[in-house]
Amino acid sequence: MKQRPDDFTKRREHLKHLTDEEIKVLFEQLTDQIVDPLLELAYTHTTPAIERSVLMRMGFSSIEAKILTEKMMDYHLLEHGAGHIVYRFSKDEKISIREAGLKLMDTKYLAKIAEVYHEHQ
Repeated sequence: MKQRPDDFTKRREHLKHLTDEEIKVLFEQLTDQIVDPLLELAYTHTTPAIERSVLMRMGFSSIEAKILTEKMMDYHLLEHGAGHIVYRFSKDEKISIREAGLKLMDTKYLAKIAEVYHEHQ
């Protein structure tokens, strides 16, 4: 097995004048540069699978979650988060989350919600 040449001294040249604290700060800055685009993607993108998963964790069956997700996709509401839509509807209507989700399977409610969300964009 070929041994890698030791070039540590050469590679650390631009860092050797930094204190431990300065190296920590630089490390955090570089880490942010890597992680920030990933966080941005997580905040701005979702998938039907993720939204179904959220709904199932809220207590809906996989079949109910699939129906809700598909209907929300039809009304272009998925980008707002399926769980968020159900939660907000339950609070606005003063009903349980489960009741809200089951009611939202009726598209007349989704149509009204879609109007409100799309007006504010």
